[in-house]
Amino acid sequence: MDAVLEELKAGIRKFRMEVYPENKEAYVKAAGEPQTPHALIVTCADSRIDPELITQSGPGNIFVTRNVGNLVPAYGEMLGGVSAVIEYAVTALKVQHVAVCGHSDCGAMKGLLHPEALEKMPTVKSWLKNAHAALSVASSLTPADETPTALLRRVTEENVLLQIQHLRTHPSVAGAAARGELTISGWVYDIGKGEVRISENGGREFVPVTIKGEER
Repeated sequence: MDAVLEELKAGIRKFRMEVYPENKEAYVKAAGEPQTPHALIVTCADSRIDPELITQSGPGNIFVTRNVGNLVPAYGEMLGGVSAVIEYAVTALKVQHVAVCGHSDCGAMKGLLHPEALEKMPTVKSWLKNAHAALSVASSLTPADETPTALLRRVTEENVLLQIQHLRTHPSVAGAAARGELTISGWVYDIGKGEVRISENGGREFVPVTIKGEER
């Protein structure tokens, strides 16, 4: 017996018995209408990231693409799945916002800092070339006494900002943004704290999304 598959089946059964009945109306509505997500979220393939849960989005609310390191290759360099998702989301689905979401303890960012760990993963190593400029910027801004944890945080933030720059090279994005139909933000999700920090309007500062009782 495949133990992992059985665990997945148990989750499906729980979904059908508990989650679906409570939200049946929303699922039926989503199935009967064309999808109209208001946002595209580009995030990491890390199994600890759940964009629908983090944003409390229901069926049809957000369009999501995931890959190692939440990378967006500049237009024309690696035309493939990520580029196709972006073009489809902006041109066909008319999303109004795109968020690039990085996260704490990112294995891809650790790989950037320690490329020797990627020797047995040549495809991953090649893919991470799309983040090399972020490493260069982070390194140039790093004090000599900065801790490894602080450096990882800095690289993660710089990578999000770099991917936003890449995102803007895509014709569909550039056109929609110029017409005022699309906005862009950069996020960093702290897994352990459940906190999301956001860079808006092209700024470099990532500001926490606070809740009542919290201080910025």
